[in-house]
Amino acid sequence: MASYQTVNPFNGRTERTVELMTAAAIEQRLAAADAAFPAWSALTLAQRGAYLRNVAAGLRARREDIQRTMSAEMGKLRREALAEIEKSAAACEYYADHAADYLSPQAITTEARRSYVTYQPIGCVLAVMPWNFPIWQVIRFLAPALMAGNVALLKHASNVPGCADALRGVVAAAGIPDGVFDVLHIDNDQAADVLRDRRVKAVTLTGSERAGRSIAANAGDQLKKCVMELGGSDAFVVLEDADLDVAVAAAVKSRFDNAGQTCIAAKRFVLVDAIADAFVQRFVEAARARVYGDPQDEATTLAPMARADLRDELHRQVQESVALGATLRLGGEPIAGSCAGYAASILDNVGPGMPAYAQELFGPVAAILRVKDEAEAVRVANDTCFGLGGSVWTRDVARGEQVALQLQCGAAFVNSVVKSDARLPFGGTKRSGFGRELADHGIHEFMNIKTVYVA
Repeated sequence: MASYQTVNPFNGRTERTVELMTAAAIEQRLAAADAAFPAWSALTLAQRGAYLRNVAAGLRARREDIQRTMSAEMGKLRREALAEIEKSAAACEYYADHAADYLSPQAITTEARRSYVTYQPIGCVLAVMPWNFPIWQVIRFLAPALMAGNVALLKHASNVPGCADALRGVVAAAGIPDGVFDVLHIDNDQAADVLRDRRVKAVTLTGSERAGRSIAANAGDQLKKCVMELGGSDAFVVLEDADLDVAVAAAVKSRFDNAGQTCIAAKRFVLVDAIADAFVQRFVEAARARVYGDPQDEATTLAPMARADLRDELHRQVQESVALGATLRLGGEPIAGSCAGYAASILDNVGPGMPAYAQELFGPVAAILRVKDEAEAVRVANDTCFGLGGSVWTRDVARGEQVALQLQCGAAFVNSVVKSDARLPFGGTKRSGFGRELADHGIHEFMNIKTVYVA
């Protein structure tokens, strides 16, 4: 039987060997999900909400065990893991509280005696999820999906199987019936077969553009709904009137938290010339203070990257950018003696043709793009195939909002780092994907939005 191993990115130790599921085991879970759907979808919203609140309580009760698994499997800092778990628990409670508002029938006045829109669950949704936020990425799909009355199967990233199993344990302990949520330890070929199964009605993916193309093509061939949240290379636009103390502090947090492995992290820092030198000087000083070390040590402020191969790919992008004319202001090297550590790094004078300009840098490397004014800042910010998020920094809030409206992305923030929030729809445009998660838009993605017309 095929298997794979997970490796601790900080110490290089093998954490776990996981055997891929057999066809019989996959079939058992598909059948269980199909069988569980009618009874689960027949529950009231209040009943499903009570289960979701149990999930929230379970996440909090097991937070120390779960955070240790997160650190061991993908290197997340303890405090970042605990914050992610709390955010996930809060999202469960949010949907338990607000799903009724999102799902109540919407009356529409027509010439009919009665006409309205009602929302009905569609069945089993396959979720293909990434490793960088191994709890939150799942919960932000799972909480609305379960409240909507759907059931779910999770194919998690191969380096975080323990996180997947921990979530399954929390859901089971919450009393949610068997088959409503389960985990598939499978490879990509097996996942493609699962998606083609008639009992799977839709798929949601958070991952790379490559994975998105493959999953979306498969879903399209089967005429199944899909939501794609793919890569991002968010612009962080700093205008000449920005408060640099605020902007630099936000820049360091957005770029280097989670070892820079965040789809909506600021990656391209678009600076107008009037403040560029001052910003870069402060940015370098603040980034230099990041301390690499054991993710469980509270003194550590820079985590290892999730895998050594990802670190090596990031280093290749840095080296090629420098060879093409970028100026290395800080870092630019793997951390000596580490398994997957990379120094907090800043590339200045980044321009077209460089990997740091056109590609996503999924690690602790910032790219500085200098522009002469606001108009050029908007043009450069939009000169990318990505369109996930972006932010603009200025003391003039009205001006910031006008720039935000011009950014070609799914979420634009003024004087704040881009973040996902259960109250707000989340997703991208261009090659950053399509569809939305969270808020009412997210819960409606995997529902039959049905018109009822009574003459």
